[in-house]
Parts: sequence; structure tokens; C-alpha cells
Amino acid sequence: MEPRKTLFFFCSVFALSVHLKRASAGECPADGRTWVPFGNKCYHFVHGEEDQIKSYTFEAAHSHCRGFGLLTIQSAEENEFVMSYSPEVWKGNVNIWLGMKYDIDDDTMKWSNNQSVRFTNWEYSPSPPDLPLVDICVALHSSSGRWENVSCQDDVENGVVCETSLSEEQPRPKPSAVVSALVILSVVAVVGVSAVIWFLHQKHSFGSTMITAFEYHPPFRVLDSDESCLVEAEETQSSP
Repeated sequence: MEPRKTLFFFCSVFALSVHLKRASAGECPADGRTWVPFGNKCYHFVHGEEDQIKSYTFEAAHSHCRGFGLLTIQSAEENEFVMSYSPEVWKGNVNIWLGMKYDIDDDTMKWSNNQSVRFTNWEYSPSPPDLPLVDICVALHSSSGRWENVSCQDDVENGVVCETSLSEEQPRPKPSAVVSALVILSVVAVVGVSAVIWFLHQKHSFGSTMITAFEYHPPFRVLDSDESCLVEAEETQSSP
């Protein structure tokens, strides 16, 4: 293998290994729970593997998503994803808590992350008269994908979905000194091996050239004793 091709090969292998290491890390949290990516977010369906689904209050649902957010729906595609994926997790139809609550200050419904509600999929009137504004929460019916107002305090729902942004949108931790040192040593090792291979290749090529250039070629052929006698006799006979 030529030196340049060898160097390119080692560098390509190193770059590929770094890329695979980044890719294998995944885009969703690696916290031991099952996260499902969709769009620019990841979703965790709580207690999906249990035979009997439990029921949770709004506050209990929030507590299960501690460190992450409760489900928010920003588009019809996201609403369809939650509805279609639910049967893969839960048996039967469930009502899923949405991270939405009435904001008294703005006199409107808002998501728990304080974002405005731009997409809705109400099944009934969004503000039933029998619920005070401060007690209005929302649940999503997995069978139809429709939303319904429910009581934040009194109602319990049996579906909890946590969500978080993909890792690209989250601040990445700084690499440790050990990892940085290993990366630097790997680069040095790759360059060193490539340099040794190139040097040996050049040395072999230079040695072959020198041997060929300095190969011994005698300027004349030395006569043996018999041939010398014949030459002397011919010279004697030719003398006057």
C-alpha cells in the first residue's frame, strides 16, 4: 500500500470511529427508561409495560416526569403520533394528561413550559362552565386523539407521557481531561504509525535504487592464461 493511501486509510478509520461513538450515544436521554424519538423531541410513556395501568392526578403525573416536561402537543402530526403509538404501550384506551393549565395572568390556556397554545384538537367546548378556570386541565383520548377539559384536582387519568428535546438542542457536557488525552494520543498514534510506514517504504525504494545505480560493471574482460599465450604467439608471428 502506498504511503499516502496508508495515511488516508488510518485517518479515515479514526474519523469513522469518532463518528460512530457520537452516533451510538443516541439523541434521547440514556437514563435507563425507554424514550421514543419523534420530530425534534423524545417521549417516555410511563408504566407502559405493566399489565394493569395505574391512574394519576395531574400533580402525580408531573412528579413522574421530574427533570423533564409533561406531554405538550404542537402540531397535528405530533398529536397523531401520540395517538397511534399509545396502543404499542398500553392495553386498551387511555386518557393521557397534557401539560396544559389555565394561566390566570394571561387569561388563557398555556403549556407547562409557559409556551402559548397554537394547536388544539378539542372534542368539546374548551371551557366547560362547571369547572373554575384555575382548575382546568386537559386530557387526550388515545382512541380518538381528541382533547377534553378535566379537573386538575379531582380527576385522575391513566396515561402519563414525559417529553424532552433531542440532545442536539441541549447543552452538551464538556469532555473530560481523560477523554481529551485519549483522543490526542489516538491522533498521535495514527500519525506515528503512518510516518513509520512511509519511512520504511521510502528506505526500501531508496535502497533498491542505490543498488541498481552502483551495480559493478567491469570496464574490460580479463583474459585467462591460454588466451594470453595465443595473443603473444600471434604478436611474435606478425613481427618482421
